[in-house]
Amino acid sequence: MNTPRAKGRAPVFGVRSEGAERLSDEGEGRGPERPEARGKVQSAAEAVADIRDGASLGVAGFGVSHRYPSTLITALRDLGPTGLTVYCNGLGQPGFPTAHMLADNHQIARLVTCFSARPGVVSEAETQIEAGEMTLEMVAQGTLVERMRAGGAGIPAFYTPTGYGSEVADGKDIRYFDGKPYVLERAITTDFALIRAAKADQMGNLVFRGGSQNFNVSFAKAARVTIVEVEEDILPVGAIDPDDVHLSGIFVHRLVKIPPPPEGWWPQRPAAVVKVEAAKG
Repeated sequence: MNTPRAKGRAPVFGVRSEGAERLSDEGEGRGPERPEARGKVQSAAEAVADIRDGASLGVAGFGVSHRYPSTLITALRDLGPTGLTVYCNGLGQPGFPTAHMLADNHQIARLVTCFSARPGVVSEAETQIEAGEMTLEMVAQGTLVERMRAGGAGIPAFYTPTGYGSEVADGKDIRYFDGKPYVLERAITTDFALIRAAKADQMGNLVFRGGSQNFNVSFAKAARVTIVEVEEDILPVGAIDPDDVHLSGIFVHRLVKIPPPPEGWWPQRPAAVVKVEAAKG
């Protein structure tokens, strides 16, 4: 039996499977661009404009500079909201457009992270933590991802053996299952997520590159609003094979095309992107 689709509801994720009907019923082409698709593509300043003082946000990125959403972080620094709660694997390398830029600008009040310090020079974040200006919660890397995943899935909490017997477990409920101790961890949801994708179409279907897949999916699903900066040109709907989509556009609210250097930051610039831009002249 055919059930009518709710009024105004878009086809699932805007992704067209082989042989499926086109999104537009007008003529044989794709038809006019959908208003909701056009509305996702914004400038970096527009995309972060409603991040207010006291907001919570997940900031993806790995290591010292790998796949941080640098364009969005820079726009957020320029906007200047303070009292932020930031969830991240690490703030990244000081002196570069990583999440550490927000610490340099004294915008972070609470930091939930797997790495608060790295060998070498004492960072501004460490100085603020020592001074009590920024509060710190340490979390194991896998636990952070799972807490985000649980938040996105509507699971309020879960038990994990990770952290038992360490300061990470202090003050948390401990239960025994099959004779082994497990620590209760609460799920995380955030107001915003800032992530970086290699490819996107206008509906927000995303393809990630390399280690970006470690955090982006769970961070995006845990957020009320997911903002994505995109390396390659934003594609028309249907240009990305559904089998290649790492995160469906249903979880993505805003898209920002990363500008070329020097305005845009490309710490690991894909050779394919360089070749395409060179061909454009």
